Amino acid sequence: MATSTFLRNRYWMLDSQQANGMLEEYKLASEGVNQARLAGEAFLKASVCLKDKMVYLLEHRMRNEASEYLTIELKEENIPLENVRICYSPFSRTSHTAKVVASALNIPFDGPQCKVIEEFRERFFGPSFELMSHDKYLDIWALDERDPFMPPEGGESVADVVSRLTRALGTIESEFQGCAILVVSHGDPLQILQTILNAAKQHEGSTGSDLTSKIQLVKVQSILSQHRKFALLTGELRAVV
Repeated sequence: MATSTFLRNRYWMLDSQQANGMLEEYKLASEGVNQARLAGEAFLKASVCLKDKMVYLLEHRMRNEASEYLTIELKEENIPLENVRICYSPFSRTSHTAKVVASALNIPFDGPQCKVIEEFRERFFGPSFELMSHDKYLDIWALDERDPFMPPEGGESVADVVSRLTRALGTIESEFQGCAILVVSHGDPLQILQTILNAAKQHEGSTGSDLTSKIQLVKVQSILSQHRKFALLTGELRAVV
């Protein structure tokens, strides 16, 4: 399985439905469960085909065909199922999404192939914005474009999120090798993750070959301010690197 020289694994990401919190009430609704099952099927097929930058959009029509979500046909076995790892945010909805995907892939959710990673939690937008209308996010993203190192009041800046995502990647890269990693997280962390990984990939061959050095090299205003270019749709499954 081909990977970037500064990474030991290949990465996919799945954007769970938006909802913050770790209580049962924030888990997926029935449609979200079906959506996650479809994502599991799509991820397995993407892992097998190894197509670069493959994007599966979870169409509304397909969400309701639950029986098809559990039908997984392997035409090739380029990546054995035992090499799949699901790393997910601790929030209830992402945890539930990861559990549904694991079930669709026939992977034990409580086993070593699934790992909760605290650093994949949703971005904290600060008390003035937290759990507010999505329209409020426009103000934050405008701030991100002006200065990704400036946090909203009481919240996390883009650079703050990059720092914890770097720790998360370091954990994954130290524990796994040659795996297909599915990151189940939230909109902002995922688009920021793709921003830094894509930029780091373009800097391959530059000074410093380790992951942390690569990310530090691209942790600059001109790159971080553009993270919205990598926004995902809810339930979108995307290959990254």
